Amino acid sequence: MSEKNKVQEFFKLGEVGNYFLRVFQKPDPNKPSNFNLRMMHGINKISILIFLFAIIVWTIKRFI
Repeated sequence: MSEKNKVQEFFKLGEVGNYFLRVFQKPDPNKPSNFNLRMMHGINKISILIFLFAIIVWTIKRFI
């Protein structure tokens, strides 16, 4: 296995990582959507952003 393939395999996102990338993209107009689905994705976006903010604050407090 080449060095490049090892690095790509190490940083492979998987299903969870792909969800984080997909949730912040614009919705696909060809896919069906309803109010409940839009609200679920909106709440997920808010919770992901709050979690990342908390991790950043915790890291800053830990090392400073």
